[in-house]
Amino acid sequence: MAEIQTGTKMQQEGSKPKSELGGIVVLDFGGQYTQLIARRIREQRVFSAIVPCTASVKEILQFEPAGIVLSGGPSSVYDSDAPKCDPSVLATGIPVLGICYGHQLLAMHLGAEVKPGEREFGLSRLSITEGDSLFRDTPAIQKVWMSHSDSVESLPANLLPLATTERCGVAAFADLDRKLFGVQFHPEVSHSEHGLAILRNFGIGVCGIRPDVSATTRLSLLEEEIREKVADKSVFFLVSGGVDSSVAFALCARALPAGRMLGLYVDTGLMREGETEELRQSFRRLGLHEQLRVRDESARFLGALEGVVDPEKKRQIIGRSFVEVQAEAMREYGIDEAKWLLGQGTIYPDTIESGGGAGRAAVIKTHHNRCAEVVALLEKGQVIEPLAEFYKDEVREIGREIGLDAALTNRWPFPGPGLAIRILCNKAKDARAARPVRLATDFAEYRAVRLPLKSVGVQGDGRTYREVVALDGPLEYSTLHKISSDLCNLRTSVNRVIVRIAGDWELAEARVYPSGLTRERVATLRKADWIARSIMHDAGMTDSVWQFPVILIPVGHKVGDSVVLRPVNSVDGMTANSARLPFEVLDSMAEKIVDLPGVEAVFLDCTDKPPATIEWE
Repeated sequence: MAEIQTGTKMQQEGSKPKSELGGIVVLDFGGQYTQLIARRIREQRVFSAIVPCTASVKEILQFEPAGIVLSGGPSSVYDSDAPKCDPSVLATGIPVLGICYGHQLLAMHLGAEVKPGEREFGLSRLSITEGDSLFRDTPAIQKVWMSHSDSVESLPANLLPLATTERCGVAAFADLDRKLFGVQFHPEVSHSEHGLAILRNFGIGVCGIRPDVSATTRLSLLEEEIREKVADKSVFFLVSGGVDSSVAFALCARALPAGRMLGLYVDTGLMREGETEELRQSFRRLGLHEQLRVRDESARFLGALEGVVDPEKKRQIIGRSFVEVQAEAMREYGIDEAKWLLGQGTIYPDTIESGGGAGRAAVIKTHHNRCAEVVALLEKGQVIEPLAEFYKDEVREIGREIGLDAALTNRWPFPGPGLAIRILCNKAKDARAARPVRLATDFAEYRAVRLPLKSVGVQGDGRTYREVVALDGPLEYSTLHKISSDLCNLRTSVNRVIVRIAGDWELAEARVYPSGLTRERVATLRKADWIARSIMHDAGMTDSVWQFPVILIPVGHKVGDSVVLRPVNSVDGMTANSARLPFEVLDSMAEKIVDLPGVEAVFLDCTDKPPATIEWE
């Protein structure tokens, strides 16, 4: 029997749908956005269930679905172990929509040719050639979000092409008679500007589903789930001070008596300037400060990370260290593990990017709350994560419903591993030189070098760990976006592009220097981050970006570091645009940061997600 994932009670809107209402089953091929597809369907008051792509037709039909969606995934349809679904799904007479990998798989089943190696990441311009079904009441030209390395090359005569992009000749197709559709792009992500209308056209138009307009109180269901999970136990909560853990902690505090909740904030030494005091004030305003303990464990974390360069190892060490601190604190506080659960503010992107979910999702980066030790506790039923099925924007909404201060619910996301994953290290014994990159003649005003420095990316629903291209030239956003798109789509060794905005030396002299995670480098980054946050605050622009990582990289022309500014806009964190800040704001930041001791240059990251992740590690 395949493991069926239908979400929490709240997400199911209370129950399986009545047959006359219908619903949609999402077959999970390991895509990063599978849960997001199901969420977008639910937002239209339509039931959805996620099942592994290996589910039998019998298991799928138990939901009496009116439609089936084939999700994206990290594989190529030509891989020897590529995930497949039962071909008889197409013989059920139920309408099918294939997305990304699902689009390619559906096309191949129907006799089309899929061509490997046709890469396209980020925003694309979609041109509609047939708009009477899937694209009804949407513009003939629209922006969509792509993340694929293969493409449908040609269609048999019985399949109708619906749309194209500059790089993709078959961006959408249909068998109108059998109600089978495929789209190469991701309509479920917020950056596909008419994606919700497309999903609505499929669910309500093609499948004929009547939305269930019955209302359900979200908070009461979440609190009920917490009480059921906790039963007669208590909760020992790890609190980072960020939005997710604070909302989860406050939610559990609503559901449980005060004597059965205790929070622990661990100061890892990797927090931003003023972070610990901000947390104390936030919890004092919430009336939860008496349920919070603070421990300074900076020596432990910095010691464990000494000499570690690989980003995955960093995250795993940090996750393991958190569990060690939690166990020691429980012993000190006299807490019986048999009577307590570990509470975490895990949200869905943490789970899916760590390789979780119903399908075979690729590991993009192992979040600290998904290290092996935490997974072992999860398998024993010793962890409660009330927000584990939600995205960042939903968590913010829940926080507002609880009545949390806007200063907390609207704050920029900050990763649990803290500044450790915003400080890139290099274990090479000698400095390594950058290599020149030849750009297209359209970009003659720019000079480019490829840095022997890698960052994490997500391309075609899979993890990449590739080099960074640095540019010198005009700060012209549309041109920089075009350069970034071209380099990351056409060069398989690159997943991120940055442009220098401060530092007076020849970019060709750039070197990557040996470096580690030291207190001195943490202090430098902390100061640079404080400058960026302060200037954004003083300019009244804090709410103009969704997140603003500041990164320290071991790049210079002598022996020093450079700082990378990474402002992005997103809704749920699964996709993101590089934010376009006013030049005067960037100039002010860059001038102050480049004056910090040891900082030789300031760069701006101008890459979208995909192909780059929001964080560098």
